[in-house]
Amino acid sequence: MDHRTPPGNIAPHIPADDWHRAQATGQPVVIVVHNPQTSGIPWRRILVPFAIAGATAAGGWGLVAALCLLLDAAAHTAAVIAGAAGPIGIGGITLRLARNKT
Repeated sequence: MDHRTPPGNIAPHIPADDWHRAQATGQPVVIVVHNPQTSGIPWRRILVPFAIAGATAAGGWGLVAALCLLLDAAAHTAAVIAGAAGPIGIGGITLRLARNKT
């Protein structure tokens, strides 16, 4: 084992001269590790799926609204064309596409 490097997996920010001084004098090296985990619910892990589900629901309602708008426009267009065209006859059968307003 190489005695110039500290054993194990320690933090890389400990200066080498401090480590060698501690080895030479016999002083203990104290490493403080902060625990970033807090007690309770990790809100980000819960809120992200709800945000994605909410955005999906809003997009779905927008898609339904756009489809209704297109179908409404198509129905109005068909009514205007049918009213302007008048009756259509093939052979002896006449088909009225729209009723007269009178």
